[in-house]
Amino acid sequence: MDVAALLLECYGRIPPLADEAVEGLTPAELVTQVEPGANPVGWLVWHAARVQDHHLAEVMGTDQLWATGPWAAEVGLEPHPANTGYGHTPDQVAAVRPTGPAVLTGYLRAVAERTAGYLATLATDDLDRIVDRRWDPPVSLGVRLVSVADDSLQHLGQAAFVRGILLRRR
Repeated sequence: MDVAALLLECYGRIPPLADEAVEGLTPAELVTQVEPGANPVGWLVWHAARVQDHHLAEVMGTDQLWATGPWAAEVGLEPHPANTGYGHTPDQVAAVRPTGPAVLTGYLRAVAERTAGYLATLATDDLDRIVDRRWDPPVSLGVRLVSVADDSLQHLGQAAFVRGILLRRR
């Protein structure tokens, strides 16, 4: 298996996990905190999409879909490209108010399609390219891609857990 196929396999698992996490949830359930300060399903899925959009746009040298597409308004936010959810306060988490599951899955699918197109072009040597010198050691493309996938998979696992709690409370 070549590197592109491996990355496509990994990243291809992200959208179905998001679909499962939000399927059938109401807008109210998407923003429900199961405990005070806990991240709701809607925020978790939004954040997974935002991180992938933000980080992949940066390494690809393109605009983020968040900043140019229709999704921000349907989530109740401004399309500010720096807002990925990192460091959100409880009030900022509560401000993420998707109109329904489709806005979250639609945004993530658009991001995933763009990501897949990029990943399909990669060769092993590409993974050593330094993409972020703000860290010590500097971050390579390979490390960044693993980091984004890891972040998405962890947050979507959390979303699935929260979904399970919400469904038990129905």
